Amino acid sequence: MSGVPILEIVDLHAAYGRIEVLRGVDLVVPKGAVMALLGPNGAGKSTLTKVISGVKSPTSGDVHLGGVNVRGAPPEELARLGLCTVPEGRSVFPNLTVQENLTLMSYAGVPAEAVLETAFAYFPRLLERRGQLAGTMSGGEQQMLAMARALASDPALLLLDELSMGLAPLIVDELYETVAQIAASGVSILCIEQFARTALRVSDYAAVMSGGRVVATGEPAEILETMSDVILGGAA
Repeated sequence: MSGVPILEIVDLHAAYGRIEVLRGVDLVVPKGAVMALLGPNGAGKSTLTKVISGVKSPTSGDVHLGGVNVRGAPPEELARLGLCTVPEGRSVFPNLTVQENLTLMSYAGVPAEAVLETAFAYFPRLLERRGQLAGTMSGGEQQMLAMARALASDPALLLLDELSMGLAPLIVDELYETVAQIAASGVSILCIEQFARTALRVSDYAAVMSGGRVVATGEPAEILETMSDVILGGAA
């Protein structure tokens, strides 16, 4: 874990009204790594995702992105610094075709041809479906499209929130194989997941949240062994 981490969270607190949801989160994602952030429902994972992506303000603590303190920065500024989030519940325009969904991303200054080339290289199925309305595709295909849209901005850090939500295990495996390929190209990835096993298979590191804190970090095998009761909770 040498050099400046792509993401460093220090003693982060956040609340809804008087209810504190994040109670001093510390987390480091090394550059070029895939990290799985795991934990049961209500552990604070989705609130942490909102704070990292600039949607919610923390009450105290710091967030560093590539060494820059970005606490309280708006999503647009975070995007300029290379953070891209694929939110829970696939973020695609259902009434536009696959190709239109992708070329819309070229406003970020990347030529449309390059956006399409990257998308189809990672997700050949999107090439087959390029003329299809996004809303008529399967959940897995819509998730592929959401990821392809995120990659169009050439991110330094990709935040994947509940990638496997509502998808069949085979599709989840396929998506995570692509996550590994994306990471191999040099993109750092933080996967926020309730279903641990598949995410752990492609991760370099894992962190476990419980009760608004990170209660363990380490290598996937170690986390699976020591924290299985917390992270598996009867689910694969």
